[in-house]
Amino acid sequence: MFKVRLYGDPVLRKVAKEIEPTSLTPEFMSEMSETMYVEDGVGLAAPQIGISERFFIYDIGEKLNVVINPEILERSDEKELGEEGCLSLPEIFDKVPRSVFIEVEYFDQHGEKYTKKLEGYEARVFQHEFDHLNGKLFIDYLTMVKRRLIKTKLEEIKRKSAEILKEIKSTARN
Repeated sequence: MFKVRLYGDPVLRKVAKEIEPTSLTPEFMSEMSETMYVEDGVGLAAPQIGISERFFIYDIGEKLNVVINPEILERSDEKELGEEGCLSLPEIFDKVPRSVFIEVEYFDQHGEKYTKKLEGYEARVFQHEFDHLNGKLFIDYLTMVKRRLIKTKLEEIKRKSAEILKEIKSTARN
């Protein structure tokens, strides 16, 4: 299982690089999905496990979706407020405006290309994970007042993040 990177980790603020869709092994994808399910997530983007590459997975209760090198081709002007949380921002939840409808294009791990129209909850999850690939977090959509209200929690998460990074670096040397 992978360690989920927390707010404060620089990898979460980088714009991820495109990859070869067939470069993700079944073992890697299994470990990534296990991490998402064990952490009780709906989605997990590569930057959240310390990899600055353009792919994510999500499961809204139907099946696991693997999304590689995604593009959002179209977004509806109509937005909808919905509560979001994030594995990289534990215990922080707030309402975020997202396009109600999006048209997307992406590859799966077999190199198969998809063009889909998504709406509602699935569109929200896709946009949330897509933001991770561009170094953006859901708290970036919050007003300054709301961000000030969660400042203490964010500082706590940053401290935990620094501990995780130290742990990862020390195990990488051994």
